[in-house]
Amino acid sequence: MGKRPPICMIVHAYYEEDPRVRREAESLVADGWEVDVFGLQHPGDPSTATIDGVNLRRLPVRRHQGAGLPVYLAEYGIFLTRALFAATRAHRRRHYGMVQVHSLPDYLVFAALPLKMAGVPILLDLHEAMPEFFRGRFPKAANPISYKLLLLQERISIGLANELLTVNEPLAERLRKRGADPERLTVVMNSPDLRLFDTAVHPGRRFMADGVLRLVYAGAITPTYELDVVLRAVAALRRDRPELRVVATLYGRGDAEDSLKALAEDLGIADSVEMPGRIPVKAVATAVAGADIGIAATRLDSYSEVSLSTKILEYGTMEKPVAATRLPTVELYFGQETLSLYEPGDAESLAKVILHLVDDPADRDERVARTARRVDELSWAHQSVAYHAVVERLISGRPGKRKSRPSAG
Repeated sequence: MGKRPPICMIVHAYYEEDPRVRREAESLVADGWEVDVFGLQHPGDPSTATIDGVNLRRLPVRRHQGAGLPVYLAEYGIFLTRALFAATRAHRRRHYGMVQVHSLPDYLVFAALPLKMAGVPILLDLHEAMPEFFRGRFPKAANPISYKLLLLQERISIGLANELLTVNEPLAERLRKRGADPERLTVVMNSPDLRLFDTAVHPGRRFMADGVLRLVYAGAITPTYELDVVLRAVAALRRDRPELRVVATLYGRGDAEDSLKALAEDLGIADSVEMPGRIPVKAVATAVAGADIGIAATRLDSYSEVSLSTKILEYGTMEKPVAATRLPTVELYFGQETLSLYEPGDAESLAKVILHLVDDPADRDERVARTARRVDELSWAHQSVAYHAVVERLISGRPGKRKSRPSAG
């Protein structure tokens, strides 16, 4: 067997902060592949680095969190252009066997077009439903014409790729209905790496060990996640159970930070809300281990209907009870007997769910056990098998039909 060709990845993200990209890249390195990732560059970071065996090429583009649509489009365009030239130049020396493009945006696949013209297969990893994401993220720009343009770019991007990945079955089904070839589409879920989320390495504390109910959220602080509902639920808990000491810690960053801090002040709960900022991926397990209940709060819209928060799996892996928004995909994969689900946008419903977890330890423990079992079934150890099969097939040039889809129940 000859030497394996290296693999190129292109992602409009800070590599260190994207768990899915890191999992996939590191799993390929562990399997003997060389991987070059082209991503964003934080100001002051070196242009190259090697992280856990992955070769990182940081391009001089940074993310403008919370900016308007014109800034986002300009940022996407600049990164696409820089990634196209950087990957093309690198290919002359590295001779890549495959290029994997991570969305958003879907049309970042055009950065790999010169490589495809040179015979390199493209794997497009669709992390999100881009038309729905942008309609929810930029409502002022949402109209029938812009939506049709987003659908068009999705269809063209999919057409350029040799094979497709996506993150769950509902999103895969939506792509099939839009014309994606089922034989070229594989579901690889955003499951946590159990080596990082290990209760033996990060032992959790006993529930409310210090007499304080500690809620944790680790993710983006953006309007997509209804963290305003979380704060209103904390206010409701203080109103209905004043003797219960509650602290909500929201890890992450985003354009909703200032409004959430102002809301906490207005609700009179600023002393019960902590916002330490973003923490490294490898620190999330420690943060979750030190809490009592994991919060997965996602606003219900056409985008979130086909999304499944990775926070749910991370909390479940760390054997924490989960309070999550009742969303179609959440119910599909977990069901209401596993997670503690509250009605979307309803702070009183969330407060009620949290109090039930506090007041009924037997049911709480049973839900934790069910969630842990389900997360193990969906873990990266299982998802990586499907992922590696796609990579091997693309690089070897062997077309093959999909095997069974990941189970949702």
